[in-house]
Amino acid sequence: MQAALAFGIAFRVDDATIEKYKGYNIDLEAASGEIHHLLPVPAVFLVGTDGKIAFSHANPNYEVRLAPEVLLAAAKAALPSAK
Repeated sequence: MQAALAFGIAFRVDDATIEKYKGYNIDLEAASGEIHHLLPVPAVFLVGTDGKIAFSHANPNYEVRLAPEVLLAAAKAALPSAK
């Protein structure tokens, strides 16, 4: 979760949602071993060998995922030989 916080992709689950999860037998505290009620937003990062982020994609809607073709194009564009 420290990495998610550092990347700015963590969000706090509200109390109403925590209670709703419990109705589905989902216990975030038991699953994470923490009481912070934080979850990460689904995200993709391409990081260069220089440590710089060459590409990022995040969407709070976990049902919307990055198309593989977009990720592949971003990876190819980030290659040193592509510049």
